[in-house]
Amino acid sequence: MRKQYRSELLTQESLAEDPMSQFAHWFGQVTDAGLPEPNAMVLSTATPDGRPSSRTVLLKRFDARGFVFFTNYGSRKGAELAANPYAALLFPWHPLARQVVVTGTVSRIGRAETAAYFRSRPHGSQLGAWASEQSRVVASRAELDRRYAELAARYPEGEQVPVPPEWGGLRVTPEAVEFWQGHENRLHDRLRYVLDEDGGWRTERLCP
Repeated sequence: MRKQYRSELLTQESLAEDPMSQFAHWFGQVTDAGLPEPNAMVLSTATPDGRPSSRTVLLKRFDARGFVFFTNYGSRKGAELAANPYAALLFPWHPLARQVVVTGTVSRIGRAETAAYFRSRPHGSQLGAWASEQSRVVASRAELDRRYAELAARYPEGEQVPVPPEWGGLRVTPEAVEFWQGHENRLHDRLRYVLDEDGGWRTERLCP
């Protein structure tokens, strides 16, 4: 299976001054194009001994500080990032022949910021964060449903659900961000921002 990509060239001259501004520009275009879940991203982590693992999570916010998602800190990704706080993100926007790859360091966001987001979630999602001991073995689906039902009885719709202590946000602070645009004959554009020691960004073109 193979497809020829036909799109406009991506040049260093056309890039924004910093990667977050460029990401905001592309994210707006992807959203306007109607792609389903444009904030879906593949998060890759590694254990202290170098064993990789990946999963899809949802980007919930981004700004000059980086990219934020939420999870159970006791999950596999949470434990791996606590021991080895480096990660990669991949945004696979295939219908537009685009990808964005981010690598950087990971840190927890503040509890006030976590609480504000948690309270914006649907009631059922708040209960689900308590019911699921993410990444841990569960005896059956029935057991998971039982936990949820107990929580729904304890915190009915309209009653505030407390934020789970082991649930919260993580921010990926980028050190490098690559913007990939597909082209014919596999001569793709790959332009990468790299963080310099002085805190500024330089751009470079990579061979496809």
